[in-house]
Amino acid sequence: MNHMLDSIKSLARQYAADIVQTRRHLHAHPELSFHERNTARFVADQLKAIGITPQEGVADTGLVALIEGRKSYSSSASSRVVGLRADMDALPIHEANNVPYKSTVDGVMHACGHDAHTASLLGVARILNVLRDQFDGTVKLVFQPGEEKAPGGASLMIKEGVLQNPAPVSMIGQHVAPNIPVGKIGFREGMYMASTDELYLTVRGKGGHAAMPDNLVDPVLIASHIIVALQQVISRNRPPASPSVLSFGRFIADGVTNVIPNEVTIQGTFRCMNEEWRAEGKRRMVKLAEGIAEAMGGSCEFEIVHGYPFLQNHPELTRRLRAQAVDYMGAENVVNLDLWMAGEDFAFYSQVVDSCFYRLGTRNEARGITSGVHTPTFDIDEAALETGAGLMSWLAVQELQTV
Repeated sequence: MNHMLDSIKSLARQYAADIVQTRRHLHAHPELSFHERNTARFVADQLKAIGITPQEGVADTGLVALIEGRKSYSSSASSRVVGLRADMDALPIHEANNVPYKSTVDGVMHACGHDAHTASLLGVARILNVLRDQFDGTVKLVFQPGEEKAPGGASLMIKEGVLQNPAPVSMIGQHVAPNIPVGKIGFREGMYMASTDELYLTVRGKGGHAAMPDNLVDPVLIASHIIVALQQVISRNRPPASPSVLSFGRFIADGVTNVIPNEVTIQGTFRCMNEEWRAEGKRRMVKLAEGIAEAMGGSCEFEIVHGYPFLQNHPELTRRLRAQAVDYMGAENVVNLDLWMAGEDFAFYSQVVDSCFYRLGTRNEARGITSGVHTPTFDIDEAALETGAGLMSWLAVQELQTV
């Protein structure tokens, strides 16, 4: 397979400039979750230009395309299908970078690298389309909408049959990593990323003049007790070996110095890596919050938007891909990943089919490219795009030959 490895690396270098330009176009024209219409049209046009006709309109703005290998090794290999996924949506963030490809859409930015993911997968399409006479099996390209917003584009694409007709034996995804130097790749077997649930609380009481608290049912005080008490659900009820995070980022008590409001609204997130504890933790939080509010004379409406499950990298698949990445990158450029309590809707695939989600290093301290994802100054070292397209192509071809 050394010839195939050399061919993929050569094509990745050949197409690197085009992949960069694709990423820059996408970066300059971001679209929010489930509104990726121009992005989907652009991706479809790019695929059609190289002779690949995608299935459009999957989950409204998603696309699926097939690259069928033509070299027959065996009947079992010829029917093998590997899925590759890229997400396409941007975030509601105003970009602060001063770059030629800065977002042209006010308040919308590719601050999580989905432009890089999509550009890389289009690069994979170009590479494997050239090499289709040299491998057997089918590569399924999944261009997915709405990763950043519940219920997650992955869940919708699965409902619309993306894992069928043909059914992939494995799904592979990559994500930019601003904490990993460009030129390096990260893997982790087993549990990797957390489930994500959104918490919305409305605490109601009886407002009035702050100088007469005896005449009030103070929702600010009730809400404060609830926020502090809910942390004991994590510290005293969760299984000690199960990582969990409970955080509140929004607390609105719309009074003034001498006016207590009638209600307080709170928003937060609950994340963990155990589905049984996830359900139990949410049940306990609702019961505790409602009980505290009632005991203090008020009420609490507790709404939970159930988000993504935890993401689990199939151990055997991940070990294979890591070994293949070593062949492509060199052992010194393949690193181990820690648990990450962020969420990712690729987890929906991992709950259904053997899956692996790895990280693509994009950091370059010498060039000042160090900002984290979901920030106004996030950017990538675009040298990562050649690696992203080439490595994913190599992993796909290798997996097609695993029987």
